This record gives sequence, structure tokens and C-alpha cells, in this order.
Amino acid sequence: MEEECLVQVEENKQVIFRGFVEGTPKETDLQVVVGKKIELKAPPKGSGAFLVKNLYLSCDPYMRGRMRDFHDSYLPPFLPGQPLQGFGVSKVVDSDHPNFKPGEFISGITGWEEYSLIRTTELSRKIKPNDIPLSYHVGLLGMPGFTAYAGFYEVCSPKKGESVLVSAASGAVGQLVGQLAKLLGCYVVGSCGSSQKVDLLRNKLGFDEAFNYKEEPDLGAALKRYFPQGIDIYFDNVGGDMLDAALVNMKIHGRIAVCGMVSEKNLSDPQGIRNVYNLITKRIRMQGFLQSDYIHLFPRFLEHVISYYKQGKIVYIEDMNEGLESAPSAFVGLFLGENVGKQVIRVAHE
Repeated sequence: MEEECLVQVEENKQVIFRGFVEGTPKETDLQVVVGKKIELKAPPKGSGAFLVKNLYLSCDPYMRGRMRDFHDSYLPPFLPGQPLQGFGVSKVVDSDHPNFKPGEFISGITGWEEYSLIRTTELSRKIKPNDIPLSYHVGLLGMPGFTAYAGFYEVCSPKKGESVLVSAASGAVGQLVGQLAKLLGCYVVGSCGSSQKVDLLRNKLGFDEAFNYKEEPDLGAALKRYFPQGIDIYFDNVGGDMLDAALVNMKIHGRIAVCGMVSEKNLSDPQGIRNVYNLITKRIRMQGFLQSDYIHLFPRFLEHVISYYKQGKIVYIEDMNEGLESAPSAFVGLFLGENVGKQVIRVAHE
């Protein structure tokens, strides 16, 4: 009789989505539980699946849209009672997939849990070993970084010497947009929500100017102060009052890349903007986009941004939370402006 191999079994801590959300998410909308024990083994031959140990999880504003009972979007809603899903960096534990071998590091969509079984591999990428932190593959070299790259170069069509406004400028996307604009030779101003972030934008990220929008009673006047000749490019991460103020201050033939709407407190009851008439009089091009529209550019993005980083031409700021227990507060903090830089959860050490 053949001796059976002993398969290691581990508890699997998870962050469970408790139910659909109206308004700003709260910590009580998520629950950290110890799920059923999991065998650290891939399914039988022919499944094409592989098992990973999650190391880093990405907190991203787009995830709030998946917390609604709304099915007419580019991503389906989360399932109540199931773990959240999002971008992460993981290590392969066991595999029935020829392209992903035990011990390799990958980035892609994974569960908010200690161990995940990956069955759909289209969004999984192997990480080539280098001297860049693994966590950067959910930030600078991941979806947020690529969003900045594609949105700035492809949607904004920038030219040297143009004037650029970036909102949520110290966040995961905004901090790279501003640095790419500076490398191109643009004048760059960032808006953010604290004096600490203003200092970071000016002194670490190299923005020409930065301001705390919470201290500006009149956003239109503030933008006029920083852009007396008008704005060529507005990279919009927030929508709302800042978008309204920017529309009034755009130059003729200005471009607005609509990347996010984090100011919207309730996606089921959206607020309108008032100054849309400027799109006509100033011939402004305002375009929404998803980074996945430009996925064919991802290899070029990696090449350029890794080169800039290794040359010291760009820096990247992370806000790292330790352990799955911190996940609910880290995620909710995104919508309260508490994160400084890219919000990441470290699930386990490498």
C-alpha cells in the first residue's frame, strides 16, 4: 500500500463583505473572521488552478462601486457573506497551472484572505525578481501606476510647458501623475486634504505648488490664484466641487481626464456639476477612462516607470497597514482622506 503524502492544513483568516452599502463604507460593513481550514494544495490535475499565500492587498476606491447591489457596471458587485476581492501580491504555494510554479511571486486579483485559490488567471502576472519592493506591484507598478500612466499620456495628450492640476494628488494615482507631468516639463499643482500632504507634494514629490482644499473657502478663486492663465490639463480623481471649479478655470482646448469620483458620498444618489457649459465655450475635452482600455501599453509602462524609479527620477509613497485585522479601517480610511500615499495591507511577510 502506497504511503499517502501528508497535506498541510492551515486556518484561513478572511475579510468578509457583510452586505450592500449605501453611502460611505463603514468598518462594520466588513468583518474579519477565521474561515474554514484550507489544504495547502492545488486541486487535482486538469483544473488549471493554483493556490497562493497573499502577501499584500491593495485598498482602492473603485472597490466601493462593487459594494452596491448594482449590476450595470464594468465589474460585478461583491457577494455578501464572501471575502472581498482586489488586487494583491501573492506567492504560489501549489499549482496545477503550467505558467505558475510554487515559489513564484504574482500580482493580480485575489481574495482578501490569507490563502486564495486562483482559478481565473487572465489578470495574474508573474513578478520578475528585482530590487523594487514587492508591494509596489499593487501601487507604482500595478493598477494605480498604470492608471496614472495611461490616463496622463493617452487621455490628457500632454505637451511640455503645459499647466496641470491633479486632485487627490498624494494618493496612489495622483502622486505618479504629478511626477510624470514634471518629467515632461509641465507646471504642476496638486490639491489634497491636509498640511502634511501639502508638504509631501511640494518637498518630496516635486510638485510646483500644492494646496489643502479644506482651507479654501472658494475653490474657483484658489485655482485662479495658482493658474492665472488657466489650466491645460485637469487629472480628476474626486469629481464634485473641484471639477466644477476646474471647468471655470480651464483654458480653451483644455483636457480633463476623469479617473475617479471619491467626493461622491453616495453613488446611488449622485450630485450634479453646474459648470458644464464651459465644455462648449472653451472646447474642452472631458473623458472618462479605465486603465484596462490601454492594457496593450502595460509592457511599455513597466519599462518606463521602472527605469525612472531606478534612476531616482520618481519616488512612491505607501501607507502600509499590518495584518488582515487592519483591513476594515484601512479601507474605510480611503474615503475619509486618512491615507497618506498608496494604501496597502501587509497580510504576511515575504
